[in-house]
Amino acid sequence: MSSATSSVARIAYLASDIIVDSQPTLPSTSQFAKEYTSLSATSNRRPIILSVPLGGDPGSTLLRNGSTAGLISFTSSATAQTVIRLVLGAAELSSLPLVLHLAVRNDLSEVLLLHSAVPFFLVSTTSQQAHDNSLLASRLARTEKKAVVHAFYDAKNDSLEEISESEVQPFLLSEKLASTNGVNVHIGTNGHNGVNGHNGANGHNGMNGLNGANGHNGHANGANGTNGVNGHSATTVTPGSELFKLYERAALSTVVRIRRACPPLFVHGSSKPHTVIFGLGDIPSVDIDGVSVVSLSLLTPLIPSRILDVIPPSASRVIILEQLHRWNTKWTPLYLEIVDAINQRQVEQRPHIQSVYFSDPTQVIPLTILKILQAAPSSTPIQLGGANASLLLSLEVPHIPKHESSYTKILSHVFGERLEVSNSPSLVLKQGAIATSPEFALGRVRGQLDQRDELIRSVQKLLEVKEVSPELHKLCSQWVLVKDDDTKSRSVGKELIAAFESSKLSSPIINRILALRAHFPAPSRWIIGSDAWSYDLGASGLHHAIASGLNINILIIDTLPYTSRNSADPHRRKQDAGLYAMNHGDVYVASVAVYSSYAQVLQAVVEADRHKGPSVVLAYLPYQNEDTPALEVLKETKLAVDAGYWPLYRWDPVKEAQGKEPFALDSDAVKNDLQQFLDRQNHLSQLVRSKPELATELVSSLGENVKEARRKKAQQAYDDLVVSLDAPPLVVLYASDGGTAEKFAKRLANRGKARGLSTSIGTIDSMSIDTLSQEEYVAFVTSVAGQGEPPQNGRTLFKALNAAALRGEKPFSKLRYSVFALGDSHYWPRPEDAHYYNKPGKDLDARLEQLGGERFTDIGLGDDQDADGPDTGYKVWEPLVWKTFGVDSIEVKEAEPDPITNEHIKAASGYLRGTIAEGLEDTSTGALDPSDTQLTKFHGIYQQDDRDIRDERQAQGVEPAYGFMIRVRTPGGVCTPEQWLQMDRIADEHGNGTFKITTRATFQFHGVIKRHLKPSIQGINKVLLDTLAACGDVNRNVICSAIPSLSRLHAQVYNFAKLVSAHLLPRTTAYHEIWLDKKMVAGEAVKDFEPLYGEFYLPRKFKIAVSVPPTNDVDVFANDLGFIAIVDGQGELAGFNVAIGGGMGVTHGNKKTYPRVADVIGFCTVEQGPIVAEKVVLTQRDNGNRADRKNARLKYTIDRMGLDVFKAEVESRLGYSLAPARPYTFNRNIDDFGWSTGDDGRHHVMLFIENGRIQDEPERDFKTGLREIAMIHKGTFRLTANQHIMISEISTEDVPEIKRILAKYKLDNLNHTGLRLSSSACVAFPTCGLAMAESERYLPVLIDKVEKICEENGLRNDSIVMRMTGCPNGCARPYVAEVAFVGKAPGSYSMLLGGGYYGQRLNKIYRETVSEPEILAILEPMIKRYALERLEGEHFGDFVVRAGYIAQTTSGKEWYDNMGGEGQYREAAAAA
Repeated sequence: MSSATSSVARIAYLASDIIVDSQPTLPSTSQFAKEYTSLSATSNRRPIILSVPLGGDPGSTLLRNGSTAGLISFTSSATAQTVIRLVLGAAELSSLPLVLHLAVRNDLSEVLLLHSAVPFFLVSTTSQQAHDNSLLASRLARTEKKAVVHAFYDAKNDSLEEISESEVQPFLLSEKLASTNGVNVHIGTNGHNGVNGHNGANGHNGMNGLNGANGHNGHANGANGTNGVNGHSATTVTPGSELFKLYERAALSTVVRIRRACPPLFVHGSSKPHTVIFGLGDIPSVDIDGVSVVSLSLLTPLIPSRILDVIPPSASRVIILEQLHRWNTKWTPLYLEIVDAINQRQVEQRPHIQSVYFSDPTQVIPLTILKILQAAPSSTPIQLGGANASLLLSLEVPHIPKHESSYTKILSHVFGERLEVSNSPSLVLKQGAIATSPEFALGRVRGQLDQRDELIRSVQKLLEVKEVSPELHKLCSQWVLVKDDDTKSRSVGKELIAAFESSKLSSPIINRILALRAHFPAPSRWIIGSDAWSYDLGASGLHHAIASGLNINILIIDTLPYTSRNSADPHRRKQDAGLYAMNHGDVYVASVAVYSSYAQVLQAVVEADRHKGPSVVLAYLPYQNEDTPALEVLKETKLAVDAGYWPLYRWDPVKEAQGKEPFALDSDAVKNDLQQFLDRQNHLSQLVRSKPELATELVSSLGENVKEARRKKAQQAYDDLVVSLDAPPLVVLYASDGGTAEKFAKRLANRGKARGLSTSIGTIDSMSIDTLSQEEYVAFVTSVAGQGEPPQNGRTLFKALNAAALRGEKPFSKLRYSVFALGDSHYWPRPEDAHYYNKPGKDLDARLEQLGGERFTDIGLGDDQDADGPDTGYKVWEPLVWKTFGVDSIEVKEAEPDPITNEHIKAASGYLRGTIAEGLEDTSTGALDPSDTQLTKFHGIYQQDDRDIRDERQAQGVEPAYGFMIRVRTPGGVCTPEQWLQMDRIADEHGNGTFKITTRATFQFHGVIKRHLKPSIQGINKVLLDTLAACGDVNRNVICSAIPSLSRLHAQVYNFAKLVSAHLLPRTTAYHEIWLDKKMVAGEAVKDFEPLYGEFYLPRKFKIAVSVPPTNDVDVFANDLGFIAIVDGQGELAGFNVAIGGGMGVTHGNKKTYPRVADVIGFCTVEQGPIVAEKVVLTQRDNGNRADRKNARLKYTIDRMGLDVFKAEVESRLGYSLAPARPYTFNRNIDDFGWSTGDDGRHHVMLFIENGRIQDEPERDFKTGLREIAMIHKGTFRLTANQHIMISEISTEDVPEIKRILAKYKLDNLNHTGLRLSSSACVAFPTCGLAMAESERYLPVLIDKVEKICEENGLRNDSIVMRMTGCPNGCARPYVAEVAFVGKAPGSYSMLLGGGYYGQRLNKIYRETVSEPEILAILEPMIKRYALERLEGEHFGDFVVRAGYIAQTTSGKEWYDNMGGEGQYREAAAAA
């Protein structure tokens, strides 16, 4: 920032009550804002600072706030747009105590528009002058209540002496100094230091300074009968002279304070000149004999007497030298004022006047001035250096913020070479800065359309010329017919141009056509602008574009984040540009959001282009600056769209003319709410229409229902009163995400009731501060979420308590409370993070006391690390609660009811029925009953909600945005093209428009609302797939290796996987009854029976994988049961090695949980395989831990029983022993990308799908491309456990077409680093309810940064297996990756190192808590060392173990041993 800008910003900040700061084009920030931010940290002043976006109307903000302020300042660069808006409101602004600080750079053209619009206009060309004039302007505006323009050159960095902060306000508020007082101060025109100057106090009115002006003893303002030069009478008092007196008075006060002169005119040069140069702008010193130079600091009011004072009788010529890029009228305001002043002289005394413009100060040199003096006097203005030469060189092409490329890329992708952005920044160098304005673009489009109309007429005229050849005539006719066609107009136009150029026919019409050749193609014309256009539809030019009727498309990008919507100036209301445009009747209008619905954006821009008339597309893109991550843009978009703040819609007036519905609502959330409302309304309407008597009954029964409800409420109140006569009531409030805190709260409430207390229970957020202040005794139970944050159902009250504390309130004078907090003291192991342990409970305890509450017992702390977990602390705290109420001695004899667990729910479900069917019919909520949500997992369904908008919906008082995840069961990961197309349709019709390939090699849909569940599952079953047992405590989807090169072997392995899956499938008919509407046979006469699972099913989930060495692409050792294919010498499948006991799930901080890799226990034949699987499942069913789900997986059962004992139990059930395991070798676990040919001659291609997400996005329309392939493909699709897709069994003749489609949609792009190709992530936010941090949406961002480190060290093509999960459950199998990140809180992860490259070895925790900067700081030197020191063929996971970064993990139970790094790399040592 220049010293001039800094000093002006400083004075504005210290002098003003309110500052209005105009913002430049994004991503730039205001040059003044940086200084304001800096001052806010150091200054005691706190003015109100308001921002006005580019294109916004600053005048309205100034008018609204200026009347109440002692001084209001406006800071901005002097752009045409800003100045024009100020001019429009100048009449009202003039009477405000307002300073308009406008920064200029080598051009006063724009700012001079304000010359006659405000009372005072100051110009500063140096940093010191900018500082002094800022003070002067602030004093003048504050004391006289009038507006002052202060234009200053912002590039100045010269020396500067500033007034101290403590002096500014006293100076502004000091009394006015009269100009007749005489204080020995000179502020006259010569610029001498006027302190103690001659003729000051005792001279002529104290304002003459040193002999008045240029030695003439006239008075400064010529008021006392003589102007001191000609002796002309000056008794007339003009408005200008009165204003000048006010200026003099303020200038005198300023000079007294700063001890420097502030002359309105500064004269230097010859004392008896023949030429006087009036300079306005950044003019270098010019020293020429006989020439004096007058630099202007005051432009308005510039009274004639002062002008004449500096033009002595010796001067025969006056040159007015102004720094102007352009001026639209022949004469400038300064020229006219000087001419007016000179005309007051006698004719013979009037010098000749010459106007000269310049733009570059280097053009003003003595030689140039001498040439002007030698030339004959001219009445025509002279331009130095050619028109605009230097300014054009200094023009910069406006920067397009990177986020906005989301839309510009879509336009480029859709329209290609047809796209023409009429206000493209690239036009600035040719047309000037105005080229980006909508008015200019509209005029440009109008001219182009007129020229195209002329071209059409010319071609039609040529058709009437007889000499035209038949070929040429045919081409002309053809072009006239296709002139509006997107592609044909261009191709036929090219042929026509070539024909004209080769034709011997000479005609003026042909010459004109060739001159207009650029208009043969039919372009797609777009004007792109910001939401600032919506503030003033008239001034922005948007109205003119809408009303023009021209075939032009307007894209308006709105960047205001939803969460910042209330932080803007509430008085600056955006107009609804969409509604305004729709009211015109002939305008196509769409509201879109690329981060919400990419397909809708495509549809809207295509429809807008097709519309023959104006089109307005309102595009949402919420971001603060260019550094805003795309993930934040996505979250803000979802909030805005879901809340209805930014509805997605399309309005097509053509459809209205055709009698069709012109309006299409595309917002699913809004549409669903509307549908539910209409469903209820329609239902009641139909009832009343069919049975009119129901109308009366409905209304009358409503009154009876209210009476009954009141009666019950009164009875309950009486009962409560009776119970509470002996002891005060106890309210138990809890905040819980995982259910543990809720369990403890319910235990406390039940035990309170058992002791005779009146006890009620609820979530913390069920209370407001007002209701809580009325309670007497409250016990709080809270756990921890994220990085020391309160759980979701406690955050609202927590925020309210913090706000009340900031306001100094004490509402809890009667409240007595106690808090029990649950946490894990090892969750944040670093000393600097220790305060996160039980932070919500501790904060709540302190905040309640601060607000006036009184503890009835001290806070209790439950620690997961204690011997009994949180129970240890709870057992100490609970008796203290009963002691408070005097019921601690009461003996409770009734046994406490056992908590309802998953085992109870399964047993009581009627073989997985529960009340799911009834819940689906309940339209009052988007959720199912909590117990049913445990059962739906067995049906392949998880209830979730959109966590991106959870807080916002809670603030709105509505339930979470519930949706369901559906997981398909696809044994072996193989599906047909017909099945693929059905999955694609389901995603569009019932899901969120995307679907995911999971790490279990199957399909997963998200965002399916409750009423779409049944249609979705029915659609899946129509193509012979299902969702049964895709989740839940059963065997889940059986996966197998993709092995493209061994087609026969894959067929055998795939059939085996299907056989095992079918053999272990639950036999309940509940799935078919609930989802496929099949009735039970013979009513309830025949009961369901589960021969394998029984009514309790398994203790926990069970996973099976089948791998084919040497590729372990399914991570066979990470599964409960693994089959490793053994191939005999003839290439036939001989059988399988059997591995048991793998599993990934862990609980942070709970060392009873750990990952484990499977142990190989023997060999079985293909025929024996399904029975072996059955017996392993049965052994786990009967021996697994059903009391603690965290220790219920097979891996814990094996470690508890012992591997040999478990194996013996399996073999006992089999009736025979397994054969010894056979040799095998693995060498990788990543997919083989690209093309390959199987042993049957058919072809396969493995595609890279990052993290398995199938969706369309700019430049990656993968979903569309795969749909197009499925329409023609005759083979199959194979889904991999690494979340990629193989298009399999392609015949040779179909290969070219498949390749063409792959290239068209960039599906064949494998130009990625080895790191990216080896990465994998789970879904996590926003849908997974267990996620603690981002995963799928963040891992690609992290890889962007890590792969740069790899490339810098020559490792671009080296595979490093990196995985990320949002929680420790391990869906992406992170614990066998070489590098892994497991979410702990938003932005915080555990970092693990040392896994085996082919999944044979567990990794280990290297750092318990890291953020992105720490991740990069750790990996950069580690990767560099790996590149330099690795052994031949050594993989990264092996290297970090050998190099001593991390200890090798030899078994699951030893996973925690030596965690945190080794030796010098140990966490504590590294920190030191």
